[in-house]
Amino acid sequence: MKCPFCAVEESKVIDSRPTDEGERIRRRRECISCGKRFTTYEIIESVPIIVVKKDKSRQVFDRNKLLNGMLRACEKRPVSIEMLENAVSEIEATLQNSLEREVSTDYIGELAMEKLKAIDEVAYVRFASVYRQFKDINTFMDELKKLLREK
Repeated sequence: MKCPFCAVEESKVIDSRPTDEGERIRRRRECISCGKRFTTYEIIESVPIIVVKKDKSRQVFDRNKLLNGMLRACEKRPVSIEMLENAVSEIEATLQNSLEREVSTDYIGELAMEKLKAIDEVAYVRFASVYRQFKDINTFMDELKKLLREK
């Protein structure tokens, strides 16, 4: 770390402590050459996740869109907002931890359906019916039969 006073690139860390609820680290440093002290902040660099939509357009991942879709599927169901927020956080973490910077809506939808299936089966079927765009009652019944077989 370059000293702001003498521009020497060597310094030692005297004190480190988390700030902003653990989002940043404040480091107190001392220059090896001139002995003056200065403060630096370390932050986590977040790379945005790009969502590739069905029409091949791209946009930045928006957790609120996913949460709203899952909320609609859980309408009038005994599912707390905390459960859904946790599910969305887990999906977002999965996306962040993958090596892919571009993900398809298909992949995100599959992750959401997997989470909803564990939370509430009715919400899962609702979400799947919109997400998979069931063409007729037979495809809808096939999905229900598959769900029943898994039980």
